[in-house]
Amino acid sequence: MSEERAHPIMNREELSEDQLLAFREEFPILSKRTYLISNSLGAMPRKTRDALREYCDLWDTEGVEAWWKWLPMVTDVGDMIGAIINANPGSVMMHQNVATLTAMVLSALDFTGERNKLVYDDMQFTSPHYVLQAWKKYGAVPVQVKTEDGIHIDTQAMLDAIDEKTLLVPISLVLFRSGYIHDVKKIVEKAHSVGAMVLLDVYQGAGSVPIDVKELNVDFLVGGSVKFLCGGAGACYLYVREDLREKFSPAMTGWFSHKRPFKFEHEMDEAVDIHRWMGGSPSVPALYSARSGYEIILQVGVDNIRKKSIRQTQLIVDLADEGEMQVNSPRDPDHRAGFVVVNFDGSEPVHYKLIENGYNIDYRPGAGIRIAPHFYNTDEEITALFREIKRLREG
Repeated sequence: MSEERAHPIMNREELSEDQLLAFREEFPILSKRTYLISNSLGAMPRKTRDALREYCDLWDTEGVEAWWKWLPMVTDVGDMIGAIINANPGSVMMHQNVATLTAMVLSALDFTGERNKLVYDDMQFTSPHYVLQAWKKYGAVPVQVKTEDGIHIDTQAMLDAIDEKTLLVPISLVLFRSGYIHDVKKIVEKAHSVGAMVLLDVYQGAGSVPIDVKELNVDFLVGGSVKFLCGGAGACYLYVREDLREKFSPAMTGWFSHKRPFKFEHEMDEAVDIHRWMGGSPSVPALYSARSGYEIILQVGVDNIRKKSIRQTQLIVDLADEGEMQVNSPRDPDHRAGFVVVNFDGSEPVHYKLIENGYNIDYRPGAGIRIAPHFYNTDEEITALFREIKRLREG
């Protein structure tokens, strides 16, 4: 597809609470359960079932010729993410998971020289952390900034750790254990000032926290669809800033990274656009499973989602305080993402009972119960959850 293809438009109109809740009918599970776990797996849109049926019908009726309709989806669906993160058309490539994408970015970098440090925090999600640690065999020197309270990462400590020997700063926009939002702008500015780059993982933030790759001037961005974007598994994405796409050549490559993949040439001739970062064959069903969620997020608008999220996460904090629970998330709304973690004696067994009783939340060791309302949740669902927690604790 060309750079001039139509770009999806993010809704900037302010929506009322009634307008937001009107989308509830698009998510069938909301009529069956109290679904407050969108930071782990968003509710499935009703149209996703139809989208997957479309994939099956196309395979069934056109067979191998269906590939000519499937292949453009890796950038067409990527452009939908691009609209959500304010990236230009043709800037986002779809992939299968963030661990692979992290490795792909690392494979394009040279860690054999003096500039070989990877600076990140010790609250990074385990999957990319394992990849970063594995890269020590290629000369990388991982340096972790430690949390002091298990909730925050001190921004100044991050800035101080980034120096002239730093090659890449791979950080998460939102920390998965606490919902803390990094001060990404300051970290990017410090990294660039010493010649380092930033790989931003937005998996826990996309769809609930506004992201603008142009304003942030981030070098690389990765994320996935199954959380607040309400997409299916296996639909992750990579953004590479325009001026870096040809500068680097990922060692993790494949036939679709070639300029002419269907010529089956023996020698690699790398694509000059975002397809350089495509690698092998895409997971087509995952692309179909992701589109409906993206469409709804674009209709609703992340600014509207964020405004409601700030209010509802504050409601959770207030109810947790009333119940004398420990809040293991930031109290500052500017640094609090779309979920709140609460903890108390017996929280792990209580969380199993909650799930049995129709409340979808989850529990993370060392943190507590994660509660993540989305734009489709009501305040009553949140208060009902806390009433149930109180009943279970007292029972």
